[in-house]
Amino acid sequence: MTEPTITYLEMLSPSAMLPKYSDDACFAIRECTVKQWQFNRFLYFEVGEAWAWNDKRGWSNEQWREYAESERLRTFAAYYDGSPAGYFELHEDEQRAVEIAYFGLMPAFCGQGFGGVLLTRALEEAWKIQPSRVWVHTCTKDHAAALANYQARGLTIYKCETLQAPSTNP
Repeated sequence: MTEPTITYLEMLSPSAMLPKYSDDACFAIRECTVKQWQFNRFLYFEVGEAWAWNDKRGWSNEQWREYAESERLRTFAAYYDGSPAGYFELHEDEQRAVEIAYFGLMPAFCGQGFGGVLLTRALEEAWKIQPSRVWVHTCTKDHAAALANYQARGLTIYKCETLQAPSTNP
């Protein structure tokens, strides 16, 4: 089995953004201003299932609560005709950088052109915070179009790394 390669991308100025918009009135993105850790957990599990998102699968309710209720985290959910369609989370760090911490669509909405629209909104909201930079990472386990979408919106690669399998030697 090939180990995943993680690609890190960044944007250093809002002028670098190459937006994509949709005129489909059924697609809407709203900030989740009432923090509900159960909703963040739901989105993480539903969007991340197909892409082997495992880093938070074993978290307790308290860990989810602490994470989702952080003052440094903002969550936005996408809906299509009222049904959850995807989400993104923005996390501001101590160095004034904003990470697009999680980003993705529900399986039923992949391949319909909404990824670029959702990413545009994520970048717009991130730049409203006036960060030093906006960054994200993706890996070869993510959707095949993820890296191309990030680059098409103006993010540039600044680092790649391939994870090594843990050694089985004692």
